[in-house]
Order: sequence, then C-alpha cells, then structure tokens
Amino acid sequence: MIRTPRRVVVTGLGATTPLGGDVASTWEGLLAGRSGVRRLTEDWIETVPVHIAAPLAVEPPLGRVEARKLDRTQQMALVASREAWADAGTPDVDPLRLMVCVGSGIGGVLTLLSQHDVLREQGARKVTPHVVPMLMPNGPAATVGLEFGARGGVRAPVSACASGTEAIALAYELIKFGRADVIIAGGTEAAIAPLPIAGFAQMQALSKRQDDPTLASRPFDKARDGFVLGEGAGILVLEAEEYAKARGARILGYLAGAGISSDAYHVAAPEPNGAGAARAVQEALETGDLAPADVAHVNAHATSTPVGDLAESKALYLALGSAAGSAVVTATKSMTGHLLGAAGAVEAVATVLAMRERIVPATRNLDALDDEIELDVVRIDNRNIKSGAALSNSFGFGGHDVCLAFTPG
Repeated sequence: MIRTPRRVVVTGLGATTPLGGDVASTWEGLLAGRSGVRRLTEDWIETVPVHIAAPLAVEPPLGRVEARKLDRTQQMALVASREAWADAGTPDVDPLRLMVCVGSGIGGVLTLLSQHDVLREQGARKVTPHVVPMLMPNGPAATVGLEFGARGGVRAPVSACASGTEAIALAYELIKFGRADVIIAGGTEAAIAPLPIAGFAQMQALSKRQDDPTLASRPFDKARDGFVLGEGAGILVLEAEEYAKARGARILGYLAGAGISSDAYHVAAPEPNGAGAARAVQEALETGDLAPADVAHVNAHATSTPVGDLAESKALYLALGSAAGSAVVTATKSMTGHLLGAAGAVEAVATVLAMRERIVPATRNLDALDDEIELDVVRIDNRNIKSGAALSNSFGFGGHDVCLAFTPG
C-alpha cells in the first residue's frame, strides 16, 4: 500500500435519470429547468395515497436476455457505468488495481416485491432462480464488477439516501491511500412501487401537491411539503492523478476531499441545528485542504421537506460561517425528484459539470424562499459562477451525513 496520499481525479461520468438516459440529456434538462415528475398510470396507483413520482426518462437499453437476470437497480447501474467508462476513455487498468464502489439505499426491492407476489399466487416453483442475486443490496456493485472485471474489490455502501455519495467517498479514500488506481463509483435506486410509496406517505415525507406534478418538488420554498420519489443512477470514474496523467486521460476535475459523519439524533429526522451535517462539510474541506471561502458552489441535498431543508441551511452556516452566504446553491431534486441512494451520485455528476462549465442550474419551483433560509439559492435563471471548489451534500435516514468536495482540473 502507498503511504503518501495521492490526489484523486474524475475522468468519466455516467447517468440515467428522470431527465434523460445519459449525462448530456440530464444536464440539458437541468439547465432547461425541466421537471421529470409525472402522474403515474400503473394499475396499482389507486391503492396508494400519492400518485406522482419521477421515473426514468429512458428505459435501460438492454437486451431481453440480459435484462431479465438483473433487478432494475442493477440495470441502471450497468447503463450508467458503461457510459462513464466510455467517457473515461476505457482505461486499460490491471484488474487487481480496479475496484467498484456502488451503493443503493434499498437494493432490489422491486424484485423482492414482485417475486413475493409470484410465490403467493403461483407457488415456489415459479420463483425465478435469479431472485437472490437480483434482490441483494450489493447486486448493483457486483453487476458492475463483473462487467468490467474488477478484481481489486467490490464495495456496496448502504446508508439510505447517502449511499451513492458514501460510495464515492469510500472510493476517494481507497485511491488516496493506494488500494486502487481506478474505481467505478456511484449509486443507483429503483423503488417506485406501492409499498415504498405507501411507507413514505405514512411518514408524511412525500409531497401531496398532485394537481400539477411538475410543481410538487419545491426545495427551500415556503410552500414545500415533502419530496417526490424518483429513480436513476449516477456513476463517476475516479483515478489516481498520476495514473490518469500517465495514460493521457482527460481530467474533468479533482475529488479533493470527502467527509462522513452521523447525527446520532433520530432514525428519520435530521439533527435540527445541522451540527452532524456540518461536521461532514468541515471534514470534506479539511481533507481537501480547502477554506470556506474557496467554495463557489453547493449542490444541496435539499429534498423539499420542511425540516430537512432548514437543517441543511443551518449546517452550511455552521460549517462555512459567513462564507455560506457567498456560495451559489442549487437543489437539483426540484427537477429530478429524490432518487434515494442514487441521489447524491447523480448530484455529484451535476456538481462536476457545474464546476467545470461554471454555470449552476436554477432551482425549479422556488417561488418564495423560506424566511429562515439565508442561502444564495439560484432561482428563475441559471447563474454563472467564479472558478472554485464545489460541494455536494447527501444526508440519509439513520443520521448519515456525507459531503464531497470537488475542485477544478
């Protein structure tokens, strides 16, 4: 193992989201302020109280034989990883120096639910023999590892809505300290089904604004009333700087730092004053050798829940001090909905692009900023920003707090 810490670079991006089937269409959708939220038409929709969600814009482009052995989470992770790998220039890396870190908050819940129905209605002999590999939470990571022959290790963090971000943070540490040269990292989630929707609705976590689905996700807005459930996947290819440069790779930016903390407050509610989340932000800055004033942009976790958005605002002021007021903040969940374990990974992709192109997508549906939130949240029009560091926040049930700090290449 290398003892001298190495710098970590981003060389490839991949995504499939409610806005598009790849990074380019997703980014175009964010810059256009387009909403991926719609009214569901599934035959079960009348059995649940919330009828809106943010499904994929494009179904995973896989063949029938390949797709039937993979849960939807695995399909999306595979599609996004293939794009990211191609975007990175298909690195010719020693398989023993290649790793995968792909997280999911729930795993193969669609397989679990559908195969339970098969068992109940048709009997045990009709259950697919692929059911266990399809439902296990490490299934997406395993699928990607098999696709690219990663023999250095396959990791699958499960930390609710912070899963994808924690997977990227883990990859950062593994490369930094010499365990791998290249890591495919990110998150995936597919949970648009009656049970998850009913469960979140019972918690009063979902928006009830169903008259116009595109207006439902309203981070930081006075009228916000909960998140909109979405699905998707986001993947980054991360490399050691010297390895990427030696092979002539295009460097999209640096993953300069990462911070992980926990609230130890409540299984579902954030610490109200934001202290736990602030510790993650501070650690990301410290590991990246960054000062609060270096932060030009923040992609906020901002799910559109009344308590969560306010706690994050407080956390940013605790961590950044007066510099929090000068960081340009956006909440892309206003367009994508909340992708649970994939959210932070997709948002990391958006953060890298915003930093690289120096333009921040406006937060959709922000008609009236909450009086208690003093952040500079972009609204109505996209905002050009100065060159500088960019943060991506993710927080999850169980008190998981993760922050990634990116710097320009």
